[in-house]
Amino acid sequence: MKVFGKLWKTLPGSVRKTIVLVIGFTLIILGAALIVLPGPFTMPLVILGLIILGVEFTWAESLLIKAKTHAKRVDPRKLRKRPKDK
Repeated sequence: MKVFGKLWKTLPGSVRKTIVLVIGFTLIILGAALIVLPGPFTMPLVILGLIILGVEFTWAESLLIKAKTHAKRVDPRKLRKRPKDK
């Protein structure tokens, strides 16, 4: 990982930002597509995309912090489906 970090730092800033934008937005778009398509990994892909974007962009890091605070408020007990009374 040290070698990758050193190599990453030697790349010009515009190249780093372009790579991060392409990978990050690809993951976010895939996560958004899985909302309507059948697939189990919607939120992890969106969060991973924000983490990757947060490497180079402060706006993505602030969005990730907001997403984490909202995720902490979700009560998993409310997400379970309750059986209907017969």
